Amino acid sequence: MSQLSIPGWLSIVVLVLDYAVKIVAIGVVPENRRPSSSQAWLLLILLVPAVGLPLFFLIGSPYVHGRRHQIQAEANAMLLARPNALPMLPAGVAPFPLTGAVALNHNLASMPCVLGTVTGLYPGYGDSIAAMTEVVRNAEQVVNFEIYILALDATTEPFFDAMADAVRRGVKVRLLYDHIGSRRYPGFRAMNRRLTRDGIDWHQMLPIKPLRGRWRRPDLRNHRKLLIVDDEVAFMGSQNMIDSSYLSKANRRVGRHWHDLNVGLRGLIVRELATVFTLDWYTETGEVLDVGSETTRAPGELAMQVLPSGPGFTTDPNLRLFNLLTYRADRRLSIVSPYFIPDESLLIAITTAAQRGVEVELFASAKADQFMVHHAQRSYYRALLEAGVKIWLYPAPAVLHTKFLTVDDDVSVIGSSNMDMRSFHLDYEISLMVLGPDFVRDLQVVAQQYRDVSVQLELESWNRRPWPGRYIDNVMRLTSALQ
Repeated sequence: MSQLSIPGWLSIVVLVLDYAVKIVAIGVVPENRRPSSSQAWLLLILLVPAVGLPLFFLIGSPYVHGRRHQIQAEANAMLLARPNALPMLPAGVAPFPLTGAVALNHNLASMPCVLGTVTGLYPGYGDSIAAMTEVVRNAEQVVNFEIYILALDATTEPFFDAMADAVRRGVKVRLLYDHIGSRRYPGFRAMNRRLTRDGIDWHQMLPIKPLRGRWRRPDLRNHRKLLIVDDEVAFMGSQNMIDSSYLSKANRRVGRHWHDLNVGLRGLIVRELATVFTLDWYTETGEVLDVGSETTRAPGELAMQVLPSGPGFTTDPNLRLFNLLTYRADRRLSIVSPYFIPDESLLIAITTAAQRGVEVELFASAKADQFMVHHAQRSYYRALLEAGVKIWLYPAPAVLHTKFLTVDDDVSVIGSSNMDMRSFHLDYEISLMVLGPDFVRDLQVVAQQYRDVSVQLELESWNRRPWPGRYIDNVMRLTSALQ
């Protein structure tokens, strides 16, 4: 019998290893994972194992384990065990048709429903930064600021000046910003030097600095946007602290600007937002901060509930809330989301709502700022249109970056969370649910402003779009499930 040559043996070994990897992957990848995600990962691993396998080990886990997961679990237990535990609904607030959503949020994220006052909605980019700058200028004790993207430019410089002035008055100014989210913008190092020079206590969230022993999954982001001043007034929403052009020459050349929506708040809800900041601060710095005491009641207070979410949670709080509210919609469901890439459960919930007679509308940008997201999002439009969903496309070159949802006249949700796989599973997000018709009406005023300038997408014209675009849409849809 002739012996196999060394190259022959190597071929057999490689073939055996290849089959072994694929067989193991088929049994391991689907564990505790959505079918669409499993299929996408398996497709990548089976077809291109040299790429798919390293990527899976690097970013394939659907959850965060280790220190951050442990901190979140301990924080949830502490919140539930607070000695001054609050009732499911604030005293004097009548039960709403969607009170079950309050219980869901409390069980998933441990945050109570409390009272708060909306001090203003800020759909204007400059108006929002001006309002935040003003409250920092009037700060007396502490400013806590958490943001995804932070940049020093002509638009944001007054806010930086206000923080510096606050420090000079003896105000404690703390700042958290996402490392990867902010570092690619011009003037990053100069901005950090200025923050240090101005005496601001600043730290980067989720930093990747392997030479300093700071490493974590590179696909995770802290996407929250929060400003809390003197534990009395707060801002949250979708807007980053950067010029609306995002400092891009290409954006300025074509006139592309971001359109966002922030909300100003007072009342006890500010303490709950401060709790989220306190946890993020502790996670990045190890320092434990005191959370402010209960504030005095004010006229016009509404029942509100903070919902933090992110990979530290294993329960997908924002996805479950969106699903519940969608199924409970009876007359009207309005969704504003710049990046709309739903998982199977949310897509079914939305199309089912439209098919049972709910007036469902989706506001999105005619052209998203990210190529893959733009095309992946478009791949869902046919199913939505066929179910009867109205799709309003905000005209290019503008980017509609606002994120909110309203259900009938009963409940609203506003915050940093998109309706996409990344916001459900990879980004740390924060949402605010508000009960009652007052805030619904306020948000519908904003929705009408968007509706007035948008173009409604029709199924017939959508089905006639050129086939190359359809092909790209479908390919990009596959990438959206790689979570």
